[in-house]
Amino acid sequence: MGIGMGVSNFLGELGGRNQIGSPFVWDLEFSQTKPALSIGHKYFLRERISWSNSLTYGVLSGNDNLTTEPFRHNRNLQFRSDVFEFSSVLQYHFYKEQLGHIYDLRGVKGVKSKRIGLYIFAGIGGFSFNPKAQVNNGYVALKPLRTEGQGLPGGPEEYDLYGFCVPMGFGLRKALSKQWSTGLELQYTMTFTDYIDDVSGVYYDKQDIQASTGDLAAYLSDPSLGEIPGQTGTNAQRGDSKDNDAYLFLKVQFHYKVYKYRTSSKKYRTRIRRQKIVF
Repeated sequence: MGIGMGVSNFLGELGGRNQIGSPFVWDLEFSQTKPALSIGHKYFLRERISWSNSLTYGVLSGNDNLTTEPFRHNRNLQFRSDVFEFSSVLQYHFYKEQLGHIYDLRGVKGVKSKRIGLYIFAGIGGFSFNPKAQVNNGYVALKPLRTEGQGLPGGPEEYDLYGFCVPMGFGLRKALSKQWSTGLELQYTMTFTDYIDDVSGVYYDKQDIQASTGDLAAYLSDPSLGEIPGQTGTNAQRGDSKDNDAYLFLKVQFHYKVYKYRTSSKKYRTRIRRQKIVF
């Protein structure tokens, strides 16, 4: 069993480095790092292969005000979203952490192993999100506002607030005792949606949005600064629908090992106890 505490970060259209949007982790904006928590269970199928299931909560955010790239800065969009992810992954352990001797022998000084376990993992999962924009001192959900004309005549289809994902990454583990260990895990999650930040395609007619969902929706669809004339006109590029959104989790984890042993007659649990042998 395990718990994790760490940070999350968003990889999508909003915010990013001082450059045109780049795929994978090359557009990471460190200032938008937010907290993350997780709980999980790992079961070893073989000596080097384990199956892990976990539930992770994180906060994702992005803000065009943080970049000096002209297009993004003038676009002036921002969002924040809670994300809940359930993942099921297979882990391959190149080598497992070792504690050292489990016996005390008279006249023999045991030395604890310094080996750190290393593993990689990949699997499938599901996640939910709900992008919101900060307005004054509160947050407003963006999906109902249809900021890109979702569901309106000539606009894209409305998006779902949940979907499938593919988590992958690697981790390190260090044994603290026979039952307890700690580790560091980095996870990159690929998704199949481009709307975690409510930005994907082109600008919809602002007057039509205003007539359909109100003044606030019209403003949040285009809060641009006006520094580049014509950039935010109807059908102009607002996002990049060719690249789906992704996110990162970096977690410090603590694990408690539950040992199971089988016999021909019964199944029971026990802990390995330190034995002292006297000759």
